[in-house]
Amino acid sequence: MQHDAVPFSAETMARFALLERLRHPVWVFDIDARRVFWANQCALTVWEAASLEELCARDMGQDMSDSVARRLRQYQADFISHDVAFSETWTLYPNGNPRSLQVVFSGLRHQGRMLMLCEALGELQANPDTLRSAEALLHSPVFITLYQADGQPLYRNPSAREQVLDPAEHWQARFVDPADLALLQQQLEAQGKGRLVARVLTRQGERWHEISARHCRDAASGEPALLVSEMDVSELKEAEARASHLAMHDMLTGLPNRNFVQQHYPALLQQAREQGLQVALMCIDLDRFKNINDSLGHGFGDLLLVQMSERLKTLLQPGQQLARQGGDEFLLLLSAPQVKDVAAGMAASIVETLGRPLWLRGQEVQLTASVGISLSADGADDVQSHMRHADLAMYSAKEAGRNGIHFYDESMDARARSRLALEYEIRRGLENGEFEAFYQPRVDCFTGEIVGAEALARWRHPERGLLFPDSFIPACEESGLIRELDRQILAQVARQLACWQGQGRILQVSVNLSASQFADPELSSVLQQILQQSGCPAASIELEITESLLLAHDQHTLETLASLQAMGFAIAIDDFGTGYSNLAYLQNYPLNTLKIDRSFISGLPQRSAIPELITSLCRILKLAMVAEGVETHAQLDWLRQQGCQQYQGYLCSRPLSLRHFNELLEYSTAPA
Repeated sequence: MQHDAVPFSAETMARFALLERLRHPVWVFDIDARRVFWANQCALTVWEAASLEELCARDMGQDMSDSVARRLRQYQADFISHDVAFSETWTLYPNGNPRSLQVVFSGLRHQGRMLMLCEALGELQANPDTLRSAEALLHSPVFITLYQADGQPLYRNPSAREQVLDPAEHWQARFVDPADLALLQQQLEAQGKGRLVARVLTRQGERWHEISARHCRDAASGEPALLVSEMDVSELKEAEARASHLAMHDMLTGLPNRNFVQQHYPALLQQAREQGLQVALMCIDLDRFKNINDSLGHGFGDLLLVQMSERLKTLLQPGQQLARQGGDEFLLLLSAPQVKDVAAGMAASIVETLGRPLWLRGQEVQLTASVGISLSADGADDVQSHMRHADLAMYSAKEAGRNGIHFYDESMDARARSRLALEYEIRRGLENGEFEAFYQPRVDCFTGEIVGAEALARWRHPERGLLFPDSFIPACEESGLIRELDRQILAQVARQLACWQGQGRILQVSVNLSASQFADPELSSVLQQILQQSGCPAASIELEITESLLLAHDQHTLETLASLQAMGFAIAIDDFGTGYSNLAYLQNYPLNTLKIDRSFISGLPQRSAIPELITSLCRILKLAMVAEGVETHAQLDWLRQQGCQQYQGYLCSRPLSLRHFNELLEYSTAPA
């Protein structure tokens, strides 16, 4: 038996001899071993044990709940540190039979260990509901404490005792923030009860508790008392904090987001005004970032945005607030006594810093940025006005050529209204069929025969007459209307090709696919529908894409090109040599034609090094060659010597309406 294994001292033996004579149950519990260490005869009766040996042999930990085990450990710690005693109602289960006792627990040191002396003052004869409520109070995870009117504790249930720093701790000492204590006391004085969520001191450190308190009377003495119940809601508060952070911050860059701007920037503006400072809001937008997403993929674009945001963070000074507005647009709020000079200097640093080249995934990338600045001196007195002014200034910087800085002025409002009106007119024009395909002939370099054309969009505006692409294509791209424009031009070309085929004319027309159209997951189905409705064979259409679209080197690009070629379309690279000019990628994609940009043709035959390289590459890769912008016979002669098959340019004709192109087919032969 355990008491034989660890001999008692003479003093302990004398104490046990005295306890043996008591007429109420007394036993010693070994908390570490989870077994009874010693018991008097009355305790053996309570535990329904035949002998002390049999009782000490029982493993009390076998059916012990986690809450009881934690409570016993807490008792042991309290006995060691505070030498206290507890009186509680406990229900024992000897041989599975419940017995409810009022038990006093105290510490008993033996051989350097702390045991627990248990004195049963009597078996409770209360009704079942009373016993059950007492048992629930002991096992409840809610921290329940009864305090005297002056704040001294009268009773703590086990859960409350387990988490307080000091069993004798006054209730006022629990609060981390005195303001929380003051608020709860005000509620108690006004209503006799109160409730709040506050930070409190516990054995686990500072925690968030939901606290409910009410005035009452001590059932034992009848004196005024305070009943306090607490629930640990720290995990909920942390989850709320995380959710709030996510709602207010951009997940990609970690910067404050648009919600943060809407909710917190007004207070920052007000604070600056109260301090007598001027305010500037800067709108920072990466130039042509959409081309990166379209050509290198959104994953690459996200990495680039992270790098750009990190560069912006390095420029921040104390008191300056940076946020990501969305996409590739950032906002920077700053204040100073003479803020215009500060904003101009910061904007210059931003343009210079963001414009530095960087390497990502083995690819060198260089972007520029346009910055628009709104000053409080310009009349903006709220966040919305500042954002609108900064946005207008940023667009003005883009219209001026990008990679620059513009401050807001009133004339920008007129230009903004003009842009909005233009977008409205484009939508109306698309609905009314005002956009039409013009055709620039493609000519056989050797025979002079017109073998096809390039289709180019024109807008026959009902009031302003015929408009060229530079007056509407940028607005189409910014508004997302470019896909519908591409679709309409393709549909017109397909119908006309079917008509020519019916007349016995076999021509091939090239049509530009915008980056937006190429990225459209519905592209194949849209093209298939156009072919079915028009009766045009796919081979009669050559789809032109810019070389920047091929730089992504991703599976989507390859699959899209393979799908288009499988449908029967020819694929051409337009404006070759004007972009990144990575020649190696050409052999990785299913291509048919390479179009030599007019910028290389204009210098012929004197500046011929790069055109010679391009034509040699085409021969090696067995790609058809089409020269753009041919205007002289000398240029044409050079192209024939290099084996270029086709050309287009003013030497034959400028882009023509369908009627004039048909007349050219009937009556003209191009130079050869």
